[in-house]
Amino acid sequence: MTGTWHNHHDYLPAAGHDLLLPGYDLLTRLLGMRPAYRALVDQAELYDGAQVLEIGCGTGNLTLAAKSAESGVDMTGLDPDPRALTRARKKARGLTGIRFEQGYAQKLPYADGSFDRVLSSMMLHHLDPDVKAAALAEAFRVLRPGGRLGVSDVIADEGTDPGQLAAAEQRAGCLNGALSQCQYSDLLQAAGFTGISITPTHQAEPGLHSAIVQAVRPAAQQP
Repeated sequence: MTGTWHNHHDYLPAAGHDLLLPGYDLLTRLLGMRPAYRALVDQAELYDGAQVLEIGCGTGNLTLAAKSAESGVDMTGLDPDPRALTRARKKARGLTGIRFEQGYAQKLPYADGSFDRVLSSMMLHHLDPDVKAAALAEAFRVLRPGGRLGVSDVIADEGTDPGQLAAAEQRAGCLNGALSQCQYSDLLQAAGFTGISITPTHQAEPGLHSAIVQAVRPAAQQP
């Protein structure tokens, strides 16, 4: 389950509530998300023929940014919100090698080793702690050996006063709490990832930073 902002779903809609969805894309532009999408796509080092999954794609902004940066990738955007997916599909009309499908981060509807890259933007901090762990384990499962995970998310500064952090999380919409760098790293390692790097990019609130998280599914060992 995720925090719901008083909506009746078992997921958090792209804009926090169904009624706010029409303004979601404008909100992301006002919040300056486009540079964050570009940074995440650049660090993913996409290439022609790569199979790429975005988990929690919402209305498709990051998925479309990745397709625009490398037209030869085969993009899949996944989200539980059917209304957001409808908007995403309209925005992708006329493009090839891009699809939007309904599903949950903690139960990805794909076979093991299906993707070369898994991306996610500002989604994991909305999930319950156990669902965060399950989602990262699923990302590891669907990556091919040597495949890479790239996440843009909000992280908590180490040592922040709990009261100050709770207030900052509420202002930033982190309904289930932001992870610290150490907690993020621990979850990634538990899922099996190596080559973990967590790079803060800017302060989101006092005690919170936006960050780019990268990790690798280890390449298969030669017999």
